[in-house]
Amino acid sequence: MRTIKLGSSALEVPVIAVGCMRINSLDKVQAEQFVQTALEEGANFFDHADIYGGGACEEIFADAIHMNDDIREKIILQSKCGIRSGMFDFSKEHILESVDKILKRLKTDYLDILLLHRPDTLVEPEEVAAAFDQLESSGKVRHFGVSNQNPMQIQLLKKSVKQPIVANQLQLSITNATMISSGFNVNMENASAVNRDGSILDYCRLNDITIQPWSPFQYGFFEGVFLGNDKFPDLNQKIDEIAEKYEVSNTTIAMAWLLRHPAHMQPVTGTMNIERLKDCCKASEIQLTREEWYGIFRAAGNVLP
Repeated sequence: MRTIKLGSSALEVPVIAVGCMRINSLDKVQAEQFVQTALEEGANFFDHADIYGGGACEEIFADAIHMNDDIREKIILQSKCGIRSGMFDFSKEHILESVDKILKRLKTDYLDILLLHRPDTLVEPEEVAAAFDQLESSGKVRHFGVSNQNPMQIQLLKKSVKQPIVANQLQLSITNATMISSGFNVNMENASAVNRDGSILDYCRLNDITIQPWSPFQYGFFEGVFLGNDKFPDLNQKIDEIAEKYEVSNTTIAMAWLLRHPAHMQPVTGTMNIERLKDCCKASEIQLTREEWYGIFRAAGNVLP
């Protein structure tokens, strides 16, 4: 598995992150097989959140990987906090309490990365900074990041937070690529020119923040996958043509499309299917040409100005 540096840190991570949001859909044996397959593929970066399965997903993962000190040093664990029932909460008290519960469920003493899950409009950067300082000094968290945040929200945090923001987890796929398409339509009057995220793609590149695309195969907001979907005939035809050339699956090509971007992204998988996970990991070996990348982009319905 090819690796990249996570943000401005010295942490080497695989270019594919294994999302564990749905691991509670597997039985004990299936969960063990899934985790073992990921490790065999070199995908030792596991993404969690305290709300996945109400916390059960972290517990199931820890059992499936048979967590111990030896295993812990061979894997990279990321989790997220900040979403509560009916609200978001970036208070110092909630962050610290959430991390303690996450560590207990994952049966570990530390997280490699902690992300703040969804922006909290009532955030007080000083409280986040105090929580991060305490988590870092205690050794409970080694690196920090955010999820679903725009540049000004990150800048607001950085007003007080001294630790580097190493990652930003954002929705991005071939069919959900407004952060890319708006960059083609600067000063244009069409709908694609609307800058909905404050140029987050360029901001992350300028500030050495690794973008972690979530739902890399979804269209809309969890409306379904675009691969093999009759709603996207041109896109699937183009992906299938390129997949045949490289002798890989359409899943591999869709993932390779994200990896081709020079922002050095780290897509987060969502599948619990072992074969699809392997197909995702194969994307690490594929380097799409410029013509192929743009061909896929246009086939998704994006019009270049």
